[in-house]
Amino acid sequence: MFARKGVAGSLIGGNEATQEVLDLCGKHNIFPVCETILADKIDWVYEQLNNTNTNPEGKRYVLDIQASIKAGMVPK
Repeated sequence: MFARKGVAGSLIGGNEATQEVLDLCGKHNIFPVCETILADKIDWVYEQLNNTNTNPEGKRYVLDIQASIKAGMVPK
């Protein structure tokens, strides 16, 4: 984060459309491939997301901030 990198999102679809997709996924047991990471792996995650050859399944990464703080990787 100190390298001035950013994360962006989109508001396309709204709450109703998002809920419709979530309901459809739940009905058909469609779940994302996720990996929970600590703050020390954030640069590695950016590399994975920027290189489609290393992330062909579209894996999602979740940053565990609480565990990162407990491990001393993020100031309180």
